Amino acid sequence: MLKTFQGTAEITDAGVKKHFKNYEPSNAIFELVWNGFDANAYSVDVVTNLNDLDGLESIEIIDDGDGIDLNNLKNSFEKFNESTKKDDEDKHGSHGKGRLAFHRLCASASWFTKSSGHNAKIDIEASAIRDYTGKYLQEGEQHASLVPLKSGTCVILKNFTSNQLPRDDELIEKLSKEFGWYLALNDDRSIKLNGVLVEIPSHDIHQKNVRILAQGFTIKVIRWDDKPSSEKSYNYLISNNNKVITKELSKANNKVSFHTSAYAFSEWLEGYDPDTLELDPHHAESKKIIRETYRIMTEFQREIYKNYLRRFVDEEISRFEKSGYFPSYTGLDREYAEWRKENTKKIVKDIYLADPQVFNRLSAKPAKILIRLLDKVLVSNENDTIFEVLEGVLDLTSESVENLAKQLKETTFENIIGTIESLRRRQHAIHMLKEVMDNRFSEVLETPDLQRIIENNTWLFGPQYTTLGAEENTFTSIAKNLRNKIKDVNIVSDSDIEEGADLEGANRQVDLFLARKIPIFDSSNKPIFKCVIVEIKRPSVSLNKKHLQQVDDYCEIISKHPAFASDKMKFEVILIGRKISKDDFQIGQRMNNLKDKSEFGLVTYNDKIKCYVKDWYTIFDEFNLSNNYLLKTLNSKLDDLSARDTTDIVVDLQSRRPKMT
Repeated sequence: MLKTFQGTAEITDAGVKKHFKNYEPSNAIFELVWNGFDANAYSVDVVTNLNDLDGLESIEIIDDGDGIDLNNLKNSFEKFNESTKKDDEDKHGSHGKGRLAFHRLCASASWFTKSSGHNAKIDIEASAIRDYTGKYLQEGEQHASLVPLKSGTCVILKNFTSNQLPRDDELIEKLSKEFGWYLALNDDRSIKLNGVLVEIPSHDIHQKNVRILAQGFTIKVIRWDDKPSSEKSYNYLISNNNKVITKELSKANNKVSFHTSAYAFSEWLEGYDPDTLELDPHHAESKKIIRETYRIMTEFQREIYKNYLRRFVDEEISRFEKSGYFPSYTGLDREYAEWRKENTKKIVKDIYLADPQVFNRLSAKPAKILIRLLDKVLVSNENDTIFEVLEGVLDLTSESVENLAKQLKETTFENIIGTIESLRRRQHAIHMLKEVMDNRFSEVLETPDLQRIIENNTWLFGPQYTTLGAEENTFTSIAKNLRNKIKDVNIVSDSDIEEGADLEGANRQVDLFLARKIPIFDSSNKPIFKCVIVEIKRPSVSLNKKHLQQVDDYCEIISKHPAFASDKMKFEVILIGRKISKDDFQIGQRMNNLKDKSEFGLVTYNDKIKCYVKDWYTIFDEFNLSNNYLLKTLNSKLDDLSARDTTDIVVDLQSRRPKMT
């Protein structure tokens, strides 16, 4: 027997290196691990050895497979990108090229091998990568890791040219993604990195048994949470000993974040040969069974995908909401705003389910624009045009077209119903408040009761005040303390009392003070704080020049206070009373002087502060005028409230959904 041997691969050095030009250095390790499994190994160990300076000295890839066939080196070391067996789908490295990927990581590689009673070592240098030299080993020369094994191979990589090898935890994750599908299929195989077992990546398994032309099959689909690093989604036909007989690309490869490995097992496959000639009498039947098997595998994955996509899209909608993709609905009634958001979320979900690529490929800014445009169109009279646009642009199946059309029709109907219901509730609230102001203003309404009424009906002051939000304690405290500095702000005199009320009753009532600090965007789309202060005079008081002077004094105090000096704070002060006194002149004159601003009730205007004076009857009329057409169309019959107890009316007004009879 010759003690040494050598050979040359059937490709140039430049050809080898060009082939691996885009390979990640760590992929060289993957190829050598695959070579071990291709040689029927049950376990592969990757060991990294460091020198005294913690630099990488060597990497060893040890397997317990069949070893290198030294009698057939022409096929194993001299072929490149050429299979030793035609259409051998079970062999990842069967095309004879993976062994040479080492040059992306280091300058030299040595293969110690033990096979059929032979022990040998083969060396390749990256500088002359197509050439190999080898020698047979005497007893005691074999690598220690192979001595106890019946057969196997240990590849040693040295003289590293790349420092891009990941840390152990990163490399384990990469090995897990690369070999996950194989380890899941072959639960008797294992990989270790420096003694740590490589786990199968996070996944879920779906399985069912079917009969195909009287033959029993088990279909198993593994859905991976993350995409495997190299293996695409395939449908595999598997023999009883888990050998891949044949495979084809799955139709799941273009699905959004959906990665699968699908397997079909059957005893019938033991006798199936994909290379059967058409002249064979069993060819037609075999092809029919295979086509039907692949069809059922595809349908099964579609079912899994539909369920997965619903969960995925729900998570995406949640992410959109947390990231601020949906409008804030500032200035809208709370109940209507909630309905509006849910309505838009439903449409976004339906579009996402119909064609996931629409939102999946969008970055944050275009996604926000699209969602907000949809929100606007959904509550316009152009609702139906959404479907026309989507049907012409999206890649929709007939089922998706039908579902989307149905959803948009339902949305149109729900929009009408939601608008009518919201308007009726507001009309009913106005009706009850008018009863209070007309006939019950002299009765005692304690501050907490009136405050809850206002907080649940801030839409009364205009759409921009629909949602004032929660109190910001520091701001509220300062604003209230400054108010208390206004001279005689809480004193009621005879001249303030409305006809029909008495001074003693008025003094048992209190004024209502609300203050809110709301982050918004100004006309230049820059973030600012909008500070809203609402002073509601007790119902028995008529507004007059004294109260206007108090507002002016309050604005002056605000403008001078250091806590409110920021240019990022803008103030709106609203004074509300049951009526403006018939003897007052100044309030009307101030409003008339600022009527060119087209903001009814405006009495003070500058860059920092706006002040408004409003009476309840004007607020009621503003609502009726702005909703005149719909209110006339609805022609709602309003209750006679004369028999209802005042307390009952107050409790009803405090509810977010007042009762309607």
